Amino acid sequence: MSDTKARTAEQIEADIAATRDRLASTVDELVDRANPKAVLERQVEQAKSQVFDEDGQLRTQKIVAVAGAVVGVVGVLLVIRRLVGRR
Repeated sequence: MSDTKARTAEQIEADIAATRDRLASTVDELVDRANPKAVLERQVEQAKSQVFDEDGQLRTQKIVAVAGAVVGVVGVLLVIRRLVGRR
């Protein structure tokens, strides 16, 4: 606030009130973002968007890729278990 003009008390009070309103709005937004229900809803929507497209259809390519990765990991774990079990 490097104004060269002196401000009136009313201007200062108006600035304080505006700052207070912005701060209250910011705090309300942060509280809403940190609300566990809101966090859960965002996570559920994000998970759904990974499985379903905009039309509500399954994204089969992603499902097949994930299933293939799971099968691959399980296969590797079984091979490791079998190799370790032979000793």
